[in-house]
Amino acid sequence: MSVSTPPQGFRLNGWHVLAGFVLFFGVIAAVNIAMVIRAYATYPGEVGTTPYEDGLAYNKILNRETAQAAQGWQVAVDLGGGDVALTVRDRNGAPVDLQRIDAHVERPATLAGSRGLFFAAASPGVYRASAKGLSGAWDLSLSAYDRAGRRLDIERRLVAP
Repeated sequence: MSVSTPPQGFRLNGWHVLAGFVLFFGVIAAVNIAMVIRAYATYPGEVGTTPYEDGLAYNKILNRETAQAAQGWQVAVDLGGGDVALTVRDRNGAPVDLQRIDAHVERPATLAGSRGLFFAAASPGVYRASAKGLSGAWDLSLSAYDRAGRRLDIERRLVAP
């Protein structure tokens, strides 16, 4: 009679666990690298074609905002009754006589539906523009000038019923 040893099956040891971890995290790293390369190739992150010049122009915008704040003008924009009402007062509360107002509204997420607004003086320091047909959210961009050539730039989110 001979003694036979039973056949041994697969046994999990430390090398198998190490290989599994290396393979698992290797696949994750490879997929992440592929996704980063693909993302960078399809969108390099530049919004404008002249980013340096856009940055210099932004400094001019900051300077204009500082000068505008020094004027002390108080501005209120109200949307109601089918009109956009713009009220402008100086630092003492006196109405500001605006000579020209350039304004337009557009949707926050798209340029579709963008249109100009034409303001007319309703009373001293109060100007109105027809906003019939506006519903939902709109972004108002406005530049106004007084007799002395001082400029007022405002951007407001308007929400119409």
